[in-house]
Amino acid sequence: MNDIETQNIELQLLLQAIYLKYGYDFRNYSKASLKRRINHRLIKEGLENLSAMQHKLLYDVHFFDRLLLDMSINVTEMFRDPNFYLALRKYVIPKLKQHSFLKIWHAGCSSGEEAYSMAIILKEEGLYDNTQIYATDMNEVILKQAKEGIFKINKLKQYTANYQKSGGLESFSNYYVAHYDHVVMDKSLKKNILFSDHNLAIDGVFGEMNLILCRNVLIYFNSELQNRVLELFFDSLGKDSFLCLGSKESIYFSKTSNAFKEVVKEEKIYRKLY
Repeated sequence: MNDIETQNIELQLLLQAIYLKYGYDFRNYSKASLKRRINHRLIKEGLENLSAMQHKLLYDVHFFDRLLLDMSINVTEMFRDPNFYLALRKYVIPKLKQHSFLKIWHAGCSSGEEAYSMAIILKEEGLYDNTQIYATDMNEVILKQAKEGIFKINKLKQYTANYQKSGGLESFSNYYVAHYDHVVMDKSLKKNILFSDHNLAIDGVFGEMNLILCRNVLIYFNSELQNRVLELFFDSLGKDSFLCLGSKESIYFSKTSNAFKEVVKEEKIYRKLY
């Protein structure tokens, strides 16, 4: 048995230990992505190999908290991919206006930037007061940050540019209060957002939604887990509701692909047919 085969066994045992000890299931995540994230923590902690890491995480919950932050998907920003939000305003919002009450799910919301982006769009389109946004993630530390709605002020230049390119109707500064090196999102944006714990790998249907956004999350899953999550979204959407994925993701080749119609091909926006 060569070194690579041995390392793969160590990785499988590590992921199994995480699942059995803490209930987080990374066993069907993309192995290439996991290896990068785990090796980063291995070096930071000065550990010799994955077997040493497995022993440490089994007996040191604080170490696991650090590892979990590495393994979670926390790459996000306000109005990320502005063209997507332009398409959302043009093709999805007019359909959502036909409903008296809306339920929207941001699955894998990370630190909340995209959920707040959605809240701003809904407010500008006159829909926010009749909407409940569910923003979920498996990482409680990241969820706490999302609930606080506090972001570093050095990100504001990019966020403002994204907002303007996405078809923003106001001044972006209307939606936050600046405090030295950070900004706090306006309280009016938080009132209809419920941040809660949900693990796409193991948890069930979240409720019947009008719109689900899960952008740039599936790319970290293997095909088995991608299918599982897409079936979950299918079960969580009503007829004529919408599903939005990331630019490198697709429902095609999944078991549920026939249930969806492409609305905006370039932006991976789909409508459930039945």
